[in-house]
This record gives sequence, structure tokens and C-alpha cells, in this order.
Amino acid sequence: MEESGQVSYWVHDLDPVIIQFTDTLAVRWYGLAYVAGFLVAFALLGLYWKKGRSQLSPQMLESMGMTMILGVMIGGRLGYFLLYEFSTFIANPLVFFKVWEGGMASHGGFAGVAVAALLTARKFKLHLLMLGDLVASVSAAGLFFGRVANFINGELWGKVTDVSWAVIFPASAPVGLPVQLIPPRHPSQLYEALLEGLFLFIYMQARFWMVKGREDPTKVGSPSSRPGHLTGEFLVFYSIGRWIAELFREPDAALIMGINRGSFYSLFLLIAGIFFIAWSRRSKLTNGQIG
Repeated sequence: MEESGQVSYWVHDLDPVIIQFTDTLAVRWYGLAYVAGFLVAFALLGLYWKKGRSQLSPQMLESMGMTMILGVMIGGRLGYFLLYEFSTFIANPLVFFKVWEGGMASHGGFAGVAVAALLTARKFKLHLLMLGDLVASVSAAGLFFGRVANFINGELWGKVTDVSWAVIFPASAPVGLPVQLIPPRHPSQLYEALLEGLFLFIYMQARFWMVKGREDPTKVGSPSSRPGHLTGEFLVFYSIGRWIAELFREPDAALIMGINRGSFYSLFLLIAGIFFIAWSRRSKLTNGQIG
């Protein structure tokens, strides 16, 4: 703990590495966060099937698993460079494969999941928006674990503040600067873990399980037989949570139109979410088809 005035602040000293094998090969908390997110998501999707609330059989889930994992990883990685480090990627495209250096973007991960869902829906002849609703209902678990891992890594810290729960992140200051001279910051990673992760996860699960009429497999994943509604709600509330968290987060890239890039990109997710909700309210699902 370091004191600043009358307040003592915790100095971030968590090790992002669990086990180190070589200079580039290690088991990290960030990687474990992805594993945990996928395990929770697929465990819930399996539970949906057992409870008669999903068309996704264990065989379908097994086939979909690798597609979704690749969608998240490739989409998140590519999204990071296209949205945040485009010049670096253009100068050296091979940097894409240096995963040990970090660099993932949640917006890119969403795009990767969308592509994976499209491929899965076509393969098993499932209703795309119904599948999207099922995936949306479990996705916030991965966001929660990912943001906690960001905090453990001591990255994506918040703005300077004097609140009592502020944290001193040594990596936020020039190397060699004494800890007592480093200003404390908002632990914005934890704010995001709560807003984009835990709260959104609880909300989506409540929406999924509390909606009536789930016994009909053709209606699974869509409240009141409206496929795409849960997907829209997920995108809308994720965007709102992200905007709130970004108010406390130090910008990690140049601003766009005077706002953080995370907030700017989330605007498009908000628009997409509103579109899905509006579309679902104008549609009616009958025997698995839109009519």
C-alpha cells in the first residue's frame, strides 16, 4: 500500500502469468479467462437442451464449439488491429500471430461470433436469429472473465482519481518512476467486468428463463416468438454499459470525434441492437420460419 495524502492506495502487483515455460510460451490468466468463458457458455447451452429450451443438441454443440472459439479468437485479434492498431498491422501483418504480446478487441470478437453463428445455422439448418439469441444469452460470461483478466494484467486502466478504491498501476507511468509519484487511477477494468459482464449476464439469464412459452422448441431463444429480440437487448445493454465504463477509462488510442474508440464503436452495436429489436417486433415465428 502507498499513501497519498490521507488515503492509502493499493499498488497493483498481480502476476499475469500462471506458469512460464519459455520466453513466449506460458499459461496466463488472460488465456484462462477465455477458457472459463467458453466453459460457462457451453455448459449453459447444454442445460438449455436438457430443459427442452433449445434446438442445439449435444452433437450440434460439439460441432459448433470449435467454430465459435475460432470466431472469437480470430475476430477479436483481427478487430484489435483493424480498430486500434491498423498502422502496426499494415507495417507488419505477421504481428497478428504474436498472440503472446496481447491485443484483443471485444467488438471484433462480436463480429467473429456472428460469422460463426451464420456458419453453424447454415450447417444445421437452424434459424439464425434464434441461434443468435441463444448465444447472446451466454456471451456476457466471457466478457466478465476477460475484464477481470485485464485487471490482473494491469492493462486498460482508468483515469486518474482520488477515490478511496483507486489503484496505483505501475505500468501507467514511465519506467523507473517511484511508486509514490504515480497517480492512482480508477480500476475501470472491474467496472467493465460488472457492467458488461456480471450485470449483463444476470439480466440475459433472467430474460431467457423467465419468458413464457419456451416449451415449444421452435420458439427457443426468442421471447414471445420474436427471434432476434434477445440479441438486440444484449447489444443495447452492452453498449450502454460500455459507455458508462468508458467515462472512467483512460483512452488507449486516439479519440474519434472527441470520444473514446470503445464508445464510438459501441454506437454501431447500439444501432444494430435497436434494429434487431424493431425487426423482431415486426416478425412472427411460425414453425421455425418468419412469417
